[in-house]
Amino acid sequence: MDKSNIILIGMPGSGKSTCGVIAAKVMLKNFFDTDLLLQGLERSRLQELIDEKGNDYFYKAEENAILSLKLEATVIATGGSVIYSEKAMKHLKELGTVIYLHLSYETMMKRINNFTTRGIVVKNGSTLKDMYDERLPLYEKYADKIIDCDNNTVEETVEMIVRSVC
Repeated sequence: MDKSNIILIGMPGSGKSTCGVIAAKVMLKNFFDTDLLLQGLERSRLQELIDEKGNDYFYKAEENAILSLKLEATVIATGGSVIYSEKAMKHLKELGTVIYLHLSYETMMKRINNFTTRGIVVKNGSTLKDMYDERLPLYEKYADKIIDCDNNTVEETVEMIVRSVC
């Protein structure tokens, strides 16, 4: 399969969807958001899926959605929890270059104000800091490239995405 895709992974609020759309335009690629795919397949908002069917169901549904992807020349924005599935990440790495948009915990907290409705999977009894600490090494493990987005504007992050693959 063609590896012309760019896959964006990272914490909630890192800019995967926002920067992904603009990067796709700049690089003359398509844009695809796996959260929207998952919502369409499940006919449910992400938060409703988590609340009604639980985290394990959500992870499996997300994995199945990712495994169904057969895209070329596309910037793919993933859900923040995609890194919990080794199968999904293996498939994404076969599709293209995985770029981790890194944020500090403090920046994530500043950027996100709708945690309860956004569709963020936090394990029962865990805090957002626990989620952050748990995910961080997984993002680093799967990343082909890492972009620090803490002090960047959207435009600066897009520029760094484009430069990292050209």
